[in-house]
Amino acid sequence: MAHQVTQVIHRCETAQESLQLDLSNCQLMQVPDAVYHLMRHTELKTCDLSENVITKIPPKFAAKFSLITDLNLAHNQMAKLPDEIAEMGNLQRLDISYNTFIALPNAIFKIPKLEHLNACNNHIIDVEVEVLEEAPALQTLDLCKNPLTPRSHDSLSAVTKIQITLTPREKEDWEDLTI
Repeated sequence: MAHQVTQVIHRCETAQESLQLDLSNCQLMQVPDAVYHLMRHTELKTCDLSENVITKIPPKFAAKFSLITDLNLAHNQMAKLPDEIAEMGNLQRLDISYNTFIALPNAIFKIPKLEHLNACNNHIIDVEVEVLEEAPALQTLDLCKNPLTPRSHDSLSAVTKIQITLTPREKEDWEDLTI
């Protein structure tokens, strides 16, 4: 455990110069409080929390790191995000791939500058297209390798203003019947 703490502190110190915080592969279950303390005078631009075992991001994360443009949460164990994520006014890229989301949190679609969202390899079954289309800046959405319902898949395929990447839909047995 001591090694992990040292590693996190060292990476925070590096980020004070680079403005890019890389805490990937640190076996973190959450963002340690020390991180907020160490980064309190740093205007972070990017944050990489991928390849950990994080289950949730607390509301204060969004408040403390409101200037981030790029947030990587891939390969964790998250199923939800705090509503406060909508207050991350500069966030342009968000990667939540390889988590346990069963739906896309509505707060994501309120992030004012979010352009690119990667949500592949989750457990997302249904996406509210109406909510999705109201996202102020969203340009690309990756939903590959999610167990989307046929109906959801079809309605997402019909969206034109956002470039949505989907895994080709498997035909249901009854759709395949040749007369």
